[in-house]
Amino acid sequence: MPDADRIASVLEFERRWWGGATGRKEVRIRQEFGWSPARYYQVLNALLDEEAAVRYDPVLVGRLREVRATRAELRRTRRPGTGAA
Repeated sequence: MPDADRIASVLEFERRWWGGATGRKEVRIRQEFGWSPARYYQVLNALLDEEAAVRYDPVLVGRLREVRATRAELRRTRRPGTGAA
């Protein structure tokens, strides 16, 4: 289970992006967390399944879960050779 500080820092960072933060997100991820973007998204996706994250910010976590589900559905239904989703 991730610690409360990690949950808070990742969700606060993600909330800023939902709020229209500007700049390259990948650069900001490296600056703020010292992680590659791939690692950040691994951590974020794991956090979305944690009840502690839901308690911290149920609206944001709900939105992010919806985005994740929509993207997963697009990947499942995409026909081969039609490009990236």
